[in-house]
Amino acid sequence: MSGFLAAYGLFLAELITLAALVVAVVIFVVAVRRGGRGEGLVVQHLNRSFEDAADELKAAIDGKGRHKKEAKARAKQRKREDKARAKDERQKPRTFVIDFKGDMRASAVASLREEISAVLQVAKAGDEVLVKLENPGGTVHEHGLAASQLLRLKQRSLPLTVAVDKVAASGGYLMACVADRIIAAPFAIVGSIGVLAQLPNFNRLLEEKGIDFEQVTAGRYKRTLTIFGKNTEEGREKLRQEVEDVHALFKAQIGQHRPQVDLERVSTGEYWHGIRALELKLVDELRTSDDVLLEATQQRDLYHVAYKRRRGWSERVLGGVDGLLERLG
Repeated sequence: MSGFLAAYGLFLAELITLAALVVAVVIFVVAVRRGGRGEGLVVQHLNRSFEDAADELKAAIDGKGRHKKEAKARAKQRKREDKARAKDERQKPRTFVIDFKGDMRASAVASLREEISAVLQVAKAGDEVLVKLENPGGTVHEHGLAASQLLRLKQRSLPLTVAVDKVAASGGYLMACVADRIIAAPFAIVGSIGVLAQLPNFNRLLEEKGIDFEQVTAGRYKRTLTIFGKNTEEGREKLRQEVEDVHALFKAQIGQHRPQVDLERVSTGEYWHGIRALELKLVDELRTSDDVLLEATQQRDLYHVAYKRRRGWSERVLGGVDGLLERLG
């Protein structure tokens, strides 16, 4: 019986190893294929995209012949609009739409800075920016940089709306709170205004195996807690102070940009769905970004702005791993 169990255990180990190799190969192949995409700014006129989608649906329902006149009229109208733009005779104010899908490392900030720089160079009085934010949080300094990029818009007096359809938590809300207006879907996740630091410690395991760990530092707090060495209460207390300091900075940012929020009530590390977040004044309105954009097409020209960045193969592989873990999670 023990021989059978050992053989079965070995079979399972081989199967898991093979599955892991297959997943790794798939991620690598997908990442390499994506590497062929060029780098640069991609702009889409959303008004026309909405119109084209509606026209296709009408044609499918009623037949193409019935909408020929309407299609010709639209084509003439677009030519007039193009001529007016060429002469800098704007008919409508503009809304620039930017997507930000965050991860632990806020890797999309590299594209965000390019998108915002482009918008700032062409924006005029009456224009505004809408950022569709999907971000569960992550490292402090990188999400802080992403929030600083959004602040560039406000510093130039360009109205900023952040739309949260799914999640803006922790570092995601650190970004969202700088907006002039925050809208959220009713069941979007908002909040998690807290800070977390954690790491495993293998010191006792190493001691049991007779393995010494040496670490040399200069500076009393160069290393507070360590993975392999023996941690001290002084080091733990220092890390607690650092975490509390970051939390205080987080709350200060919210207090500066959303003074209507009761900081002591919301800065507990909890998260809320959009309906509750509205009650707590973490958001200003319950709507999806789709509703806002579709309504805006009546009064404004909408332009989706995206900077496609060429990434190295190692970064693409890590991105593939992040995406896989997100789907598994």
